[in-house]
Amino acid sequence: MTILPPDANLDELPRELARLRHERRWSYDDLAERTGLSRRTLIEIEQGRTIGTIATWHALSHAFDIPLDGLFSVLCEGHTPPGATPGIPDTA
Repeated sequence: MTILPPDANLDELPRELARLRHERRWSYDDLAERTGLSRRTLIEIEQGRTIGTIATWHALSHAFDIPLDGLFSVLCEGHTPPGATPGIPDTA
């Protein structure tokens, strides 16, 4: 029997990017300058037209000064993340 992991909540990544950018009051141009990514790429990720690459999210994590796993933790919205004990809040 194969046990598959829950589906990643890919809709949350663009929302998290938008939230972080707005929280810092950065324009797309500001974030493009901090990451080396194009303004168009950032817009397309935020609007859900593309997901980006690991290298893209690596650049974003550095720009926001957030560990990469911190950005990707939103993928587990709606289910228990790997390694977490159900019903016990994560204190990390």
